[in-house]
Amino acid sequence: MKRVCAVVSFVILVMGCLALAQPCAAAEAVKLNLLERYTSPERTAFIKDVVKTFEAAHPNITINVISPPFDQAEAKLNMMINAKEPLDIVEISNLTIKQFVNNGLLENLESRIASWPDAKSWLPLTFSAARFVDNTAYLMPEFYFIKALFMRTDVLKKLGVDTVPTTMQQLYDLSKKITKPAANQYGFAFRGKGNPYRTSDYMILADLPNVDPKNVYRTTDGKLVFEHSQFVKSLKAYIELFKTAVPPDGINWGFSEQVNAFASGVAPLLIQDPDTVALVDRQIGRDKYTVVPMPLGISGKTYLDYGFGGLAIPSYSTNKDAAWEFMKLFSAPKQNAELCKKYGPLPTHAVTYKEDPYFSTGVYKAWAVEMNTPDKYTFVRFPTDSPVFPGWAQVQQQSMQATLLGQITAEEAAAKWAGYWK
Repeated sequence: MKRVCAVVSFVILVMGCLALAQPCAAAEAVKLNLLERYTSPERTAFIKDVVKTFEAAHPNITINVISPPFDQAEAKLNMMINAKEPLDIVEISNLTIKQFVNNGLLENLESRIASWPDAKSWLPLTFSAARFVDNTAYLMPEFYFIKALFMRTDVLKKLGVDTVPTTMQQLYDLSKKITKPAANQYGFAFRGKGNPYRTSDYMILADLPNVDPKNVYRTTDGKLVFEHSQFVKSLKAYIELFKTAVPPDGINWGFSEQVNAFASGVAPLLIQDPDTVALVDRQIGRDKYTVVPMPLGISGKTYLDYGFGGLAIPSYSTNKDAAWEFMKLFSAPKQNAELCKKYGPLPTHAVTYKEDPYFSTGVYKAWAVEMNTPDKYTFVRFPTDSPVFPGWAQVQQQSMQATLLGQITAEEAAAKWAGYWK
């Protein structure tokens, strides 16, 4: 009996040793599909570098980056996610996220964000962007596009200007003062085409004291801004700016024409987004211009919207945990700052504006002021979920141009816009 027990003990011992000698089973291989929305060669290369870093730390996970041409990316996203093709991470813009949420195609990220330490360094605006729809986080914001005032300091110095306009009236007065058509010198780089309302609205509505942050075309008492007693007065001031400080062909200027006029010095004052910085840097160099916060209206404030994009997880993905691990790395302060340096927009973490010299000094300080001074800079939303919003850009542009050309009055334009939104 003792011999049998000894043999059994020996067999158990050997089996235990063999078990210990076996390597741990490899983690199950996972392949993630990431669809990039805002494609460009530099940006795509950066994303793939982050993917390599992630894959090195997670040997069982590989990420396939899908980068359609920029002008085809939105259609590609719509087709793939609505068909529920294999996707685990997608880039979504603020203009399209609601439709995906309404169709149940995006994962609720609230619990994941709540347990993510780096969320503590997010800007307040980042939480608002994450919860853009139904006050629920469906994406991890990557960047912002917010307007500020660009100034050609070298040109203005030659023209005897050494002050910075802090109000819209000062901006208008300065633009008129330096305009000398005979010398091909004008003041303001006007936006006449290509969603011009995203510039004119800020400049006109800054004079109204009670614009509703949830709908830029309503006041907090529920009335349309176009029917406010101040609106027509401010619209007339905007028309006068065009007539006295803008080249006649400025009525046809879009983004490229605006930036070219600014870079050439023809119009040394420009209102634009941060992605303009990289373009102007290449054209004239950082030493010839600066960026300052948007001038304030007679209300003592100005209203700004915030275009943004972010990463989301399709609700039907079978690899949500692995996708979240990548999103945490990609959205961390360091990676987020580097992405914005490559791409041009504004980072999502408050700590970046304090600790990264690229964003804590120079031209980016203007946007840091705007995002951290809520009593002067109110972030608002366009009513993008309204069924009439898709046609608004064309209606506004046509009637604004007719007003600038004197074909209809400011009162008639305001009445037309009010009728449209009613």
